[in-house]
Amino acid sequence: MSRVLELDDVAVAYGQRRALEGVSLSVAAGEIVTLLGANGAGKSTTLRAVSGLVRPARGRICYQGRDITRAPADAIVAAGVSHVPEGREIFPEFTVRENLLVGGHTVARASLGERLGAVLRLFPVLHDRQPQIAGTLSGGEQQMLAIGRALMTRPRLLLLDEPSLGLAPMLAREIFRVIRRINADGVAVLLVEQNARRALALASRGYVLETGRLVASGTSAELSADPRVRTAYLGLDRLRSDVAG
Repeated sequence: MSRVLELDDVAVAYGQRRALEGVSLSVAAGEIVTLLGANGAGKSTTLRAVSGLVRPARGRICYQGRDITRAPADAIVAAGVSHVPEGREIFPEFTVRENLLVGGHTVARASLGERLGAVLRLFPVLHDRQPQIAGTLSGGEQQMLAIGRALMTRPRLLLLDEPSLGLAPMLAREIFRVIRRINADGVAVLLVEQNARRALALASRGYVLETGRLVASGTSAELSADPRVRTAYLGLDRLRSDVAG
């Protein structure tokens, strides 16, 4: 299976503080890969490095075999990488439709209508909310809008940072169903998610970050069975209750 994304020995620093140190990982075409770790482990920094929002101090990032380590963020988007950051970061004063059209700023004008239609079919609730000011949407609707905006460019790789953060369980489940549908359409996904159990159920493989370093990797089944992962991220009591249920 061809690799869409490869990070090789990537290090990122914020001033004197090292946020990432020697991170190497990959995402294959059609895969969902998850990054696990505590707050401050470097998960969001990894996504920001891939999308060109921060510059590595060392290492190499390749997308579809092309070195994008120093590429500008807009060129990375145009190449087919979309990033949905933690906190959604929609334009609250714009309408839903305007937010989506902003997401399509790299799309040829002739293709905008087709892309908008595809996103609205994926998120029917946004179709009905097109004239609504985005800041008045519910949290779940804003997350759908943020993902929909990222999909306007028809990405080959989608970077998702905490998509279920702050959402009620029912809305979180809906977001994960949408991620699965997006992946089924051929989009590779690199997922950062606070709910490790749900992330491992969705992803085929994963990596574990601690204080900027990778400390474990493997298939979702392997990580779910790893005692360190079970204790730190899954919770032994929850795991036992899931098995019993």
